[in-house]
Amino acid sequence: MKKFLTVVAVLIVLVLIGGGAMQYFQARQEPAPQDSAAPEPPAPAEPAQPEWCPAVEFISAPGTWESAADDDPLHPQANPRSFMLSISQPLQDAYAPDDVKVWTLPYTAQFKNINAQDEMSYDESRQEGTVRVEQELAAMHADCPRTKFIMAGFSQGAVLVGDVADAIGAGQGPIPADAVAGVALVADGRRQNEVGINPGNPLGGIGAEIALAPVNRLVQPVVPGASMRGPRPNGFGELADRTFQICAPDDSICDAPHDVPNGVERALGLISANGVHAQYATNPNVIPGTTANAWVVDWAHQLIAQSR
Repeated sequence: MKKFLTVVAVLIVLVLIGGGAMQYFQARQEPAPQDSAAPEPPAPAEPAQPEWCPAVEFISAPGTWESAADDDPLHPQANPRSFMLSISQPLQDAYAPDDVKVWTLPYTAQFKNINAQDEMSYDESRQEGTVRVEQELAAMHADCPRTKFIMAGFSQGAVLVGDVADAIGAGQGPIPADAVAGVALVADGRRQNEVGINPGNPLGGIGAEIALAPVNRLVQPVVPGASMRGPRPNGFGELADRTFQICAPDDSICDAPHDVPNGVERALGLISANGVHAQYATNPNVIPGTTANAWVVDWAHQLIAQSR
């Protein structure tokens, strides 16, 4: 009997030991429960920015006959009466260059027409300017990924800056949309109502490139190589809420009639524009209480203050 009880006791001990060993190995194989309150991984750090990089770069694109391909982009002298100088110069005077870089587009800025057959065509001039703006944006963003950009242009300069902004807003440009603090287009030949923001008086017309697109063949003898391309394809995309369209009522470049009865007559209007187109620095009928250039300067100051 004693021997029997001893055997039973040994078997019980073995069973207990075996069960404990199984629980031990199962516990080691089961994953530890996840802590639901575990902290989220830290956000990626902002890209490094060399000390020499400015907080903001202001891109200024002059209009037709207001620039030159070999002009100095930091100290432009091609046309001392350039409208864009009335914007870029006050900004350059207000900030140190290592804080705000003011860069003026150097490009041919010509407009071949029946009265100026030896000039570069509008298409070629505009394309040259577009490429140079894109190169400046890409190079600066590569070196200074935290620098913010403000872009502004007048007339032909407004058209090409608007084209660059349209591509950026659609994710097809040289820099991401979040790198652009704002865009100001003065007398844009591809202006559309309800596309971008109009800070001034209401307008009934549209840009000349849109108005004349249906009669593009008719205008070519007057302005050869000046394609009337119609509206921009993307409506400025992500930049629509920070792109401002400034246009004087009755300016034939940006406030042309929708219905063009005479394409040749309108093409001649592109050559001479009109008195309104040349008066943005003094015209009080563009933005109530101020002038177009003064408005852009004040707007740029506000964006710079937000970006520094």
